[in-house]
Order: sequence, then C-alpha cells, then structure tokens
Amino acid sequence: MVALIDALEPKGIVARKPGPNDLRRNAIELTEPGLALYWEADAECVAAEDLRGFVAILRAEGSAQDRVAFLREHRAALEQRVAALLRAMEVLDEKIAYYS
Repeated sequence: MVALIDALEPKGIVARKPGPNDLRRNAIELTEPGLALYWEADAECVAAEDLRGFVAILRAEGSAQDRVAFLREHRAALEQRVAALLRAMEVLDEKIAYYS
C-alpha cells in the first residue's frame, strides 16, 4: 500500500495529512485532480453498465424479431452510449499515460 501511495503522491492524485488523533500516522486524501480522476472512472463504469444492460437484453430469451425491434427502437441511445464510452476510454488512456 505504501508503494502505491508513494507513486500517486508525487503525481498529485493523493496527499498525506497528519492523523487527527495520532501525528505518527497519516491520513490519505484525494486531491482535486485525484477526485476528478475518480469521477471520470466512475462515469466510465456507469456507461459500461448501461451497455451490459443492452447486451443482457439481446441475450435474453425471445425471438430474433423482438431483439431486432429492440435494437431499432433504442439504436440512437445505444450509439450515444457507445460514443460516450469510447470518449471516456480515450480520456482515461491519456490520464493513465500521463500518470504512469
């Protein structure tokens, strides 16, 4: 754990603060950039979960006609979610490269 904190702290993702009850211990806090990175990753997870929901519906029992009808009805929303997920993945790849 210490190695992870040692790697994240100089990159500005986390900060060590003296513990409130024991100054020999440190509390670890996310910095503003660390918090922003967390929220970006969280949004990525939500987008991925949405896509899993679409896939589950497509794999569900039922006729091929029902699945095709579902895709036609929800095509625009699915395309938007895929595009948002791809953009989020590009941003996360850039952040990973920056912080590595």
